[in-house]
Amino acid sequence: MTSQLTASTTEAPRSAREVFTALSGLIMGMFVAVLSGTVVSTSMPVIIADLGGDQSAYTWVITASLLATAVSTPIWGKLADLVDRKVLLQLALGLFVVGTAIAGFAQDTAMLIAVRVVQGLGAGGLMSLVMIAVALIISPRERGKYMGVVGGIMALATIGGPLLGGVITDAFGWRANFFIGIPFAVAAIIMIQRTLHLPKPNRERVRIDYLGAVLLTVGVSVLLIWVSMGGSQFEWDSMQSYLMIGGAVLALLAFIVTEFFVPEPIVPMSLFRNRTFTLSVIASISVGVAMFATSVFLAQYFQLARGATPTESGLMTIPMIVGQMGASIGIGQLVSRFGKWKGWMLLGSALIIAGVSLMSTLRYDTDFLWVSVYMVILGAGLGMVMQNLTLIVQNDTPASQLGAASSNVNFFRSIAGTIGVTIMGSVLASQVTSHITSGLAKFTPSSADEVAALKGLASGNVPKVGELPDAIRVIVEGAYGHGIADVFIIAVPLAVLSLIAIAVLPNKPLSTKNAAQSLAEEAEEVAIDLAEAETGSPVTASVAIGRADASREPRTAADAEASTAASEGEPAPARK
Repeated sequence: MTSQLTASTTEAPRSAREVFTALSGLIMGMFVAVLSGTVVSTSMPVIIADLGGDQSAYTWVITASLLATAVSTPIWGKLADLVDRKVLLQLALGLFVVGTAIAGFAQDTAMLIAVRVVQGLGAGGLMSLVMIAVALIISPRERGKYMGVVGGIMALATIGGPLLGGVITDAFGWRANFFIGIPFAVAAIIMIQRTLHLPKPNRERVRIDYLGAVLLTVGVSVLLIWVSMGGSQFEWDSMQSYLMIGGAVLALLAFIVTEFFVPEPIVPMSLFRNRTFTLSVIASISVGVAMFATSVFLAQYFQLARGATPTESGLMTIPMIVGQMGASIGIGQLVSRFGKWKGWMLLGSALIIAGVSLMSTLRYDTDFLWVSVYMVILGAGLGMVMQNLTLIVQNDTPASQLGAASSNVNFFRSIAGTIGVTIMGSVLASQVTSHITSGLAKFTPSSADEVAALKGLASGNVPKVGELPDAIRVIVEGAYGHGIADVFIIAVPLAVLSLIAIAVLPNKPLSTKNAAQSLAEEAEEVAIDLAEAETGSPVTASVAIGRADASREPRTAADAEASTAASEGEPAPARK
């Protein structure tokens, strides 16, 4: 038994080339996920206007994907602790590709929202499984320098995506954006199959928490539908509102109770006894709101408040992405080199507070130089905090719960971002309506074009600002500029909460073991316990001798005899 245990814990470290080879398919998969989202972001106002949607539909096209991503993330993560991770990665990529391709044929906003759910399910798998796979290959201490390269590839997709999406929209129409990532996705599936080799979970029997999955999906979905439709489709103070709140609360309470009793819970409640995990979840709330809000509302700001084309909108978002990716890559390298993470996360939290506060001062005529500065500050803060939250949770969690812990941090971040975007979307719709109404109170149309424009605004649909008469266009741009600034005020107190949570995080050093090595050690400890239970005598000493023998050759024949005798439980021969 000793030899088997020794073999399991003496895995040779991978070279940098082997690590990058293993990461190639993962990088390609993340590239597909990011590119497919960013190429569409700048064309979303055009998509909604073309499909005849209103501000609520605009919000729900975004929210549907975020909701599916959020709800599925902990389920994917738990499955990663139970079944083959490579198969799960390929399945997630497949779902993402199918949803993205069908979205390109959408005929109305309802169809687009439906296929965005499928797309979100695949994205949820990619977001959680890629980080789990990386943790299995690379130790927390070494992860920063490799994630810097991954961040560079993601920067290419994130920076180039909006610009590429704008060019494609202006040249070929918005539908072409949905087909850009398909060749990359097929390549990613092939590369993962050929280059990625991960240890299989050591589970003889897989038990999936189906009841928990259903209760979680129902509770979160009803809650988000209530937040999205309250105040517009029905009154906040109404029987329908009370029924939805009650149903969501009951489903979530039933989910929590279920997680205490099922053998393999989706969200193990024991994780919350870990101070690092609990505080990271709290800190991830403001990160999720700030991250999703900027991705959703910046495109609207540039196109609806400043009259930019999709291509121009893509170019205008580059400062935000440069700040985020630059900080992510640079700070990742520093964390890996020096092993210090807390100071950078505190600085990042402070920058998030400053960034969202500055965003709340935007107006339609704010100098673009200042807008760029605001975006760089907020992006740098997100880059310093976002990936490090997952890193420190993985560093302070048993390897057997790696999937659940990693995915649940992403889950709560996604839920917070989804709820935040939904609330912000509702606030934006009401604020824009209020500002436009007050702006047009004393306006008298003087031409047929102005009358037609007023009728279009009265329908509630997202306007095509570039086609509005100048007098009305200024009012609409001012309304969107002021309204989008107002929604960022919601993120300020959450950012302060994030800073407090990070300030009290335990400052634990980063481990030099990857998750696969930790899993092997956990399996070894289980085997020792079983052996002791079967024999009734401790076997720890023989395992320790076995480890020592594995790390060095016996100096003499007598040492070899003594080592063999000790491992077999016999008295050692006397030295001559």
